[in-house]
Amino acid sequence: MQFSVTKEDYTMAADITVIGQDLFIAITGGDNPHIGTITTLTKDSDLQTKRFPSHDGRLHKDDVLAIRVGKIIQPYLPGSCTISAGVHVNHISKKQIMVSSQMAQSLGKQIETWLQDTDFNVTAPIYYSDSENPQ
Repeated sequence: MQFSVTKEDYTMAADITVIGQDLFIAITGGDNPHIGTITTLTKDSDLQTKRFPSHDGRLHKDDVLAIRVGKIIQPYLPGSCTISAGVHVNHISKKQIMVSSQMAQSLGKQIETWLQDTDFNVTAPIYYSDSENPQ
């Protein structure tokens, strides 16, 4: 599933892969999409983020986009969720920076609607009991 939004001459997209009841969301866009941050969450757990190194010893700041999306969709998650984020616009303007938050919010709302309309009913895994072992 893919969602996108375009403002101020660039597009931000969210590509979703469903793995059982879990979601992998890749937020990308601009001139040089990349993996700048990884954010993990579930319906009942705090968001956790890993920021990867960028240029000049800095760390990527794409987690602001992932966190905005994550907080919107968190109450509707059927399982775990991993969000990678990497949006780079060459010579980004102040206007483009300002709309990035609105763009992430729009993606979050689109995903929220999709989550509410999607049946994630999958067969539950079967585990051994404490008294059982593999044969």
